[in-house]
Amino acid sequence: MRTLIVSDMHLGARLRRDVLRTPEVLEALLDALDGVDRLVLLGDVVELLEGRPRRAMEAAEPVLRAIGARLGAGSEVILVPGNHDAALVRPWLRSHGETLDVDGRIPPDATPMLAGIAAWLAPARVRVHYPGVWLSEGVYATHGHYLDRHLLPESAYGIARGLLGPSLRDGALPIDYEQPGRPSLTRVEAMLTRWLPRPLAALADDAAEYLRAATMPGIPLRLRNRRFAPLAATLLGLQMQRASIPALVRVVHRLGIDADWVIFGHVHRGGPLPADDPRRWQGPGGRPRIANTGAWTYEPLLIHRAAAPPHPYWPGGAIVLEDGAEPQAIGLLDHLGAEVLHGA
Repeated sequence: MRTLIVSDMHLGARLRRDVLRTPEVLEALLDALDGVDRLVLLGDVVELLEGRPRRAMEAAEPVLRAIGARLGAGSEVILVPGNHDAALVRPWLRSHGETLDVDGRIPPDATPMLAGIAAWLAPARVRVHYPGVWLSEGVYATHGHYLDRHLLPESAYGIARGLLGPSLRDGALPIDYEQPGRPSLTRVEAMLTRWLPRPLAALADDAAEYLRAATMPGIPLRLRNRRFAPLAATLLGLQMQRASIPALVRVVHRLGIDADWVIFGHVHRGGPLPADDPRRWQGPGGRPRIANTGAWTYEPLLIHRAAAPPHPYWPGGAIVLEDGAEPQAIGLLDHLGAEVLHGA
């Protein structure tokens, strides 16, 4: 079985940084679906956190219909919501969350928006899981937003995103991570993007992108544009080294997920890439090993005027999983130039 895993499309985002609006980008994804038996949409498929659900769903519909049509009736789509599209399942979680396990199965018609997405993906078969799904023995996939609860307060970003409620200990359940706590930076980002005038919203989104990057390992200095050197110096001074992957490993441990591999999205940083140190993409003792899908958004502060791919933040990241093989990070848009992607 060939499985393709993609995440963080953010379809319908107000700033139009969701690159699948561009025909060349959509065609590249559709071409990658040829020969795929199973597609995993690993969260943040639709941008619902900005509070514009009708417009976001309108933008998502043609993309998802095209995906379903290309996959056909013989293929399967597994949808795992993330934090930006949690509204797809949140009402169902309020009444059923106490019984949710790490591979929880959710009815495709649990909410009207979820039912709409399932219908658009037809004729492919659709099933919905939350907060994650076992893809094979030893391979677990989740969007990854639970890691925000474990970012240590050694940086401004960790303070804002990590201290969201009471501590979570061994034996935690998914519902423990769903409990409301202090406002997260993710929600603040979405509110600013929604209400600020576009130029200010773009600046706020750029700053959030850099903060997210600062929590990931191995960001080469060449990715930092000289025009933002003062901002870079300030943020890098606050950075906690290798924060996101250790935080994800902590989530896996707290929830008792006994996996050899954990695949996630959320931070928009694809990998491990050939230039990455594999030791930074694993838990203590080498287990679990970690892979990230990357994202399908154009983030100017991270890739504008950057060198050609492979690039950890280049849009179009995905993970390929074949029977008997290890997950592999790939770039489906590495052949497209920045002028095409930025034009999206």
